[in-house]
Amino acid sequence: MISRITGFLAAIAMAATLAVSPAHAQDQNPAASAPAIDAAAPAADTAAPAPAAAASAPVDNPYSLANIIAHGNVVDQVVLVILALMSMGSWYILVVRVWDTAKLQSEAKDVRASFFKKASLADGIKSLKEESAFRYIATTAVEASEHHEGALTENIDHSSWVTMNVDRAVADVNTKISAGLGFLATVGSTAPFVGLFGTVWGILNALTAIGVAGQASIDKVAGPVGAALIMTAIGLVVAVPAVMGYNWLLNRNKGVMSQVRAFAGDLHGVLMGNRSVAKR
Repeated sequence: MISRITGFLAAIAMAATLAVSPAHAQDQNPAASAPAIDAAAPAADTAAPAPAAAASAPVDNPYSLANIIAHGNVVDQVVLVILALMSMGSWYILVVRVWDTAKLQSEAKDVRASFFKKASLADGIKSLKEESAFRYIATTAVEASEHHEGALTENIDHSSWVTMNVDRAVADVNTKISAGLGFLATVGSTAPFVGLFGTVWGILNALTAIGVAGQASIDKVAGPVGAALIMTAIGLVVAVPAVMGYNWLLNRNKGVMSQVRAFAGDLHGVLMGNRSVAKR
């Protein structure tokens, strides 16, 4: 009987121990888990800016011109340099020739208003600017009229001799204002083909790389081919202003040179008239 009571009490004590142990463990777990949560919180806070940093990072665009300049081969970069030189030369010629023709138009307006109203050709020549094309033509005509001597030049009549010298002076002026038009024509006709050569070379390299890798996917083809096509676009951007500038300057020069030739014809008439008066 005593042994049974003792066993019963031992069972109760064991049950009480088992009941208290989980409660005690629960009391300890919040204390242990709290620092874990606190420790994890800073980690979450530090990890939160990661998506923003990833979103703000620059993305390498395989289709851009900068990518060709930075990662292109020697042929691509040489083609870009040639096109850049063509473009700069075209715009330089356009600006300079427009300035020259505008100056000639202004001088022609002044000549029509005052030159032939002077008392003499000498006074008219002095009224012109030193570097004026009209002064160059007038000086050449007067010198030819006053210096018609020599065993060979005497075989040419005076009027033809003056006409020949005036025509040469007019041709010199025309050559000066037409300088560079040949370059514009060359750029306009060749720049698209230079750009096309860069495109063909880039596509060839892209296809070669795909063949070596043995894989053909849109992401491997689109980037190199798209970058190569930029060369054709650049060639057209260089060629179109050159062609339009050439045609515009050609028509502009015709208008200016018609005024120059009119002045030369009037000057020739004045010189021949003076000679006829002097003979009388």
